Amino acid sequence: MIGRWLGSRTNRVQRTSPLAAVFMPPSAGVLACRALDPVNEPVRHAEFAVTDAMGRPVVSGGADPFGSFMTTVPAGEYRLAVSAEGYTPYRATTQVAENSLASLGDVMLQVARPPELPGPGDWEIESAHSSIGFTARHIGLARIHGRFKSFAGVIRITEPLEQSAMHVVIDAASIDTNMRMRDDHLRSADFLDVARFPTLEFYSERFVHKGGNRWAVTGALSLHGVTRTVTLDTEYLGLGNGMEGEVRAACRATTELHRDDFTVSWQTMLARGIAVVGPSIKVDLDVQVVRKG
Repeated sequence: MIGRWLGSRTNRVQRTSPLAAVFMPPSAGVLACRALDPVNEPVRHAEFAVTDAMGRPVVSGGADPFGSFMTTVPAGEYRLAVSAEGYTPYRATTQVAENSLASLGDVMLQVARPPELPGPGDWEIESAHSSIGFTARHIGLARIHGRFKSFAGVIRITEPLEQSAMHVVIDAASIDTNMRMRDDHLRSADFLDVARFPTLEFYSERFVHKGGNRWAVTGALSLHGVTRTVTLDTEYLGLGNGMEGEVRAACRATTELHRDDFTVSWQTMLARGIAVVGPSIKVDLDVQVVRKG
C-alpha cells in the first residue's frame, strides 16, 4: 500500500512538473528564461534569440505576458540574447543537457541610456543616404515594393525638441517599382496623376516622445490634391559623424496610408473577387539628416 501511495505521489509530481506538458524529443532539453525590469516587473515586449556555439541562429521569439521564454533545443551549448526597446541587451551562455531544464531564471534588464538628441538648428535630409519606400499588396498574395527616388526636406530642431518642425517634398514622378509599364501606370490619372499633382508634401505639426528612442511625428500629408493627417511611428537612432567629420542624425519611420483617403481609388477585381491592388500602402522611411552650415 505504501508502494502504491509512493507511486501515485510520483505520478502526481510528474504531472505537475513544468516539463510535463513539453514534448521532449530524444537528446533534447528545454531552455527557459524570464526578463524583468529594474523594479521586478516583467518585460512583456522582450525578444529572445538563441544561437549555437558557432553563432548560428537556432530559434527566436517574443516573451509571453509574464516576460517568459521557453524553447526545446538539442542538447548542447547555446548563447542567449535578450533585447527590448529602451533596455540594454543581455547576453549569456548556457549548457542544455538531455531531458532536462536549463533555466537562466530571472534576467534583469537595465534601462538603456537614450541616444543623444540632435542640437537646435536646421538639419537637411541627405537623400544619398536616405530612402522613402512603400509596399502594396498585389492580387491578395504578393507584395510589390517601390520607392521615390527624388525628395528633399529640412528639419528645424528646437529646444525642447517637441516643438521642432519638418517639411518634406517628394517628386511624384520619381516613383520606381523596377517595372517601367507599372511605373507609367502609377504616374497616370488612375493613381498619382503627376501631371496635375507633381509633388507629395508633408508638414509636421507636433513631435511626441513615446519613451526611449520612440517618437510620434504627426503632420499633414498632401497627396493627389488631398491633405490628411498622418502619424509617423519613428525610431531615433542617434548621432554620428560622416566621412568628412560632419554631424549626422538618423531615424527610421513607418506609417500606413489608405488609398481612398487620398482619392487614389482606381481598382480592378480578379474573377474571384480579389482586388488587384490592396486598399492600403505601407510606407517605410530610412533618413539621415546633416546639420546645415
